[in-house]
Amino acid sequence: MDRTHLLSDQDEAHPGPSCPAGSYADPNTVAKDGATAPPADMMPVVPGYESLGPYVIPPSDFGPTQPQAPSRAPERRFDIPAITEELAQEAFIKYASSKCCYSSKPAKEMVFTDLQSLNTYRYRLETFTESRTTEWDSEPYNGQVVDGFGVAPGPWSIPVPIPSLFQDCQKAVRVPHTSTVKGCHSCLNLGRSACRRCVNSGRTQCAFCGGMGRTASNRCSPCHGSGMTRCHSCGGVGSITCTTCKGQGKLLCFIKLKITWKNNVYVAVIDKGSGFPVELLDRISGEKLLTDMAPMVYPVVSFPDSSVNAESESAVREHQAQFATTCRILQQEEPGVCVYTQPGAWIPSEEVREGVWGSVLCR
Repeated sequence: MDRTHLLSDQDEAHPGPSCPAGSYADPNTVAKDGATAPPADMMPVVPGYESLGPYVIPPSDFGPTQPQAPSRAPERRFDIPAITEELAQEAFIKYASSKCCYSSKPAKEMVFTDLQSLNTYRYRLETFTESRTTEWDSEPYNGQVVDGFGVAPGPWSIPVPIPSLFQDCQKAVRVPHTSTVKGCHSCLNLGRSACRRCVNSGRTQCAFCGGMGRTASNRCSPCHGSGMTRCHSCGGVGSITCTTCKGQGKLLCFIKLKITWKNNVYVAVIDKGSGFPVELLDRISGEKLLTDMAPMVYPVVSFPDSSVNAESESAVREHQAQFATTCRILQQEEPGVCVYTQPGAWIPSEEVREGVWGSVLCR
């Protein structure tokens, strides 16, 4: 039975921390500390960046084309290991000895008439891709240089150093010649925003007396009987420093280029009726029969088991179809076709930790 597993290349969303129950949450606190870009309709149109947003930019529109696979398959030689009679008998004896009601005598005296290897193969393909998106971003304007003159380079024309291969990574850079100064949209250029806690009044209901001005038969001391106290969020001013422009009243806006490097993994397990639990494969190493790395690898075509060839061709085609139009494929790697060899049916013994397991077909 063939079992194929395609690992998801989607990232999990991790929710941010929340306030504990009963704790004080300042309504003036925002999720993002610092500037945010003004609405898109307030921003100028930059040639080449007419459509900004979370959608990836096809690399075919900008920059070099995707790498091409070799015209023919590289020459490969496969030496598939086999378990000897001595090793099979040793595993059988060890398994029988581990059971209180089993006798190891049959295992010691048995005669091999037939020894059949039932191999389990695991094929793995890794495709390291780069994708790019663009969006407006901003920072408080403090008089820094405004790079707003000249022609902005295309999204795929901006050189960005590639990190370590086959490791997920993300980076953001500023697109040259796209900067402009705008008034802060959050505070209307004032540098200060209304306090949300006191609604611009500078005073809030007294927490000690609940706004009654009295506790029991006595006048409330904290509010002096008024039922209102000075707002702790704004210090009684009624407004706070704008969290978007940091009190400057102006924003330096620019187009931000976001680069995402992703290692996309395809794993296929080909089990030839051995009955070995697939979930245990991660606990053993097996024996690696093949490794290959290139900008675009060629499918395995000369492996003795045709199922491995079919899985390799399917994996390469699937990754090319999935990523060639949305990402730039930087490197592909076939870390190996691993083989797990066992004679006969699987016996759950301690030998599994060393990559050897099985029983013997004998008469």
